[in-house]
Amino acid sequence: LSEPSTVLACNLGNGAVPGEPVKKDENSRRGNWGNQIEFVLTSVGYAVGLGNVWRFPYLCYRNGGGAFMFPYFIMLVFCGIPLFFLELSFGQFTSLGCLGVWKVSPMFKGVGYGMMVVSTYIGIYYNVVICIAFYYFFMSMTNLLPWTYCNNPWNTPDCAGVVGTPRANATFANVSAVVSGVTEIVNRTKRTSPSEEYWRNYVLNVSDGIGDFGEVRLPILGCLAVSWVVVFLCLIRGVKSSGKVVYFTATFPYVVLTILFIRGITLEGAVSGIKYYLTPQWEKILDAKVWGDAASQIFYSLGCAWGGLITMASYNKFHNNCFRDSIIISVTNCGTSVYAGFVIFSILGFMANHLGVDVSEVADHGPGLAFVAYPEALTLLPISPLWSLLFFFMLILLGLGTQFCLLETLVTAVVDEIGTDWIIKNKTYVTLGVAVIGFLLGVPLTTRAGIYWLLLMDNYAASFSLVIISCIMCICIMYVYGHKNYFKDVEMMLGFPPPVFFRICWRFVSPFIITFILIFTVIQYKPITYNDYVYPSWSLVIGFLMALSSVICIPIYALFKIAVSEGSTFLERLKNSVKPDPDWGPALQEHRKGRYATTGPESVEVCPLKEDLKDEGKEKLKEKEDEIGLTIPGSNGSTLNPSPSA
Repeated sequence: LSEPSTVLACNLGNGAVPGEPVKKDENSRRGNWGNQIEFVLTSVGYAVGLGNVWRFPYLCYRNGGGAFMFPYFIMLVFCGIPLFFLELSFGQFTSLGCLGVWKVSPMFKGVGYGMMVVSTYIGIYYNVVICIAFYYFFMSMTNLLPWTYCNNPWNTPDCAGVVGTPRANATFANVSAVVSGVTEIVNRTKRTSPSEEYWRNYVLNVSDGIGDFGEVRLPILGCLAVSWVVVFLCLIRGVKSSGKVVYFTATFPYVVLTILFIRGITLEGAVSGIKYYLTPQWEKILDAKVWGDAASQIFYSLGCAWGGLITMASYNKFHNNCFRDSIIISVTNCGTSVYAGFVIFSILGFMANHLGVDVSEVADHGPGLAFVAYPEALTLLPISPLWSLLFFFMLILLGLGTQFCLLETLVTAVVDEIGTDWIIKNKTYVTLGVAVIGFLLGVPLTTRAGIYWLLLMDNYAASFSLVIISCIMCICIMYVYGHKNYFKDVEMMLGFPPPVFFRICWRFVSPFIITFILIFTVIQYKPITYNDYVYPSWSLVIGFLMALSSVICIPIYALFKIAVSEGSTFLERLKNSVKPDPDWGPALQEHRKGRYATTGPESVEVCPLKEDLKDEGKEKLKEKEDEIGLTIPGSNGSTLNPSPSA
């Protein structure tokens, strides 16, 4: 008790009280989340993105409606939540980003570089989608949405609007069902909606092919700049600033979804849309494609193997219950997907009712749902600009939540890798540099050929490479580092070992499902198309090269690490390259216990409670320190945690 800093801690001079978290950062050098709510909201914002709104509903009605929910939740339980928990615990244990964590087995550091490459690709094109949402948001600030009618310079003779068009006479349809059916098909074949022509001919001014870049679309470029500025300002102080922003960006989309849901279910035809969404087609349960789509959707929507989960968890305090967080965040993400399906299909049911067609004729997926089908449905609503503003504001917030984590993943990896005091203090400049580079790399996507390149990156840059990265991560942690070692690490961090279910999933079930996804992806592969446009072979080669660029990091770095490792033979160098780094383990000295413990002046000192000093006296309390078991580290801001015996 002779050290001044220790006395200060024992006297609770840092503002802590027994059993309550302190106000200061546990890791004063690197920083922590302001509180646990910020971490949960940020992770929810990261996992819940644009795909929850446009991909999940499409997969539901394509794969048997309500029947798709069964394999979806099976994959969530046996693959999604276990992988989510694995990445959170991995990052939290070492308090390092997606590069630093591979001190667990340095030969596998290429997996971290692969995660960085994936996050770079996604961050580039994801912000372009956000900037288009910004553009539509700005264009909705008008009395009349510009994609309502066909009397604009960008419209073609094939344009046929639905606003003000009388519905087909029901009696005539009943008498001449066959004739009206043929007429309906012909009309649908010829008709292009005002929203589709606004999207293709005005917003994007799409060129004839992926090689025909044409000019830069200046309005889109300006919105891209706005988008990157917003992301940078929200991350200007790292998790300290983004943690405050997510209180709004992660919660307000649910307010908008609820408003749109209430409005949607009150529309005529909404019930038919929801029935189409939920009605199970049980015969499709036996289709392997349905299970493959369910596994892929869980895998990609949770953001596994992007590096973001590891990065966000690295700013947690060491003893945070990331097991609880992983369940909360995963269930929230999947619940949001289901909820968004109700919102989307209530509106699409109304639109199908207005047009006199089946729901399957108006529903789409990807950008087509967000920027064509849904905007067209919005024109049918009273006060349509208001609903348009709300919808695109929701898309912006959903996108920003994911984009924050993508950028922070890259910045944290660079800062942790360099690790100097200067780079840590000037992290803002690193953030600015990454934002500027991301903006410049996104400029080609604002040209007339931008949509072709955006879809190419979406389909290839973050596809099977994510599956391979996750599979190798499981193999490294469970079989190279050792499952028993990792289970002990988790127990030291959380105070309890991982549940048996998660141990089995980590070792056997999840790798099996990941392998299934990979095989299914290869077997079901089809060349990408955009409407009627077929991508040329050279562009598909570029797509595969983008996918391989993240995977190739793994063997290249492994060979490099083996070559520079100590040893006279290949086997000796191989063994040394997979051994954990001496620095592997908890970042702070007071958490390095057991096999991570160090001896000497840096070891953690145990000091008594202030109340016990009064009642028992110093000498008597010193004899009972082991029974009380209350560890109070220095003034770095650790939580006071009394043991059960106290």
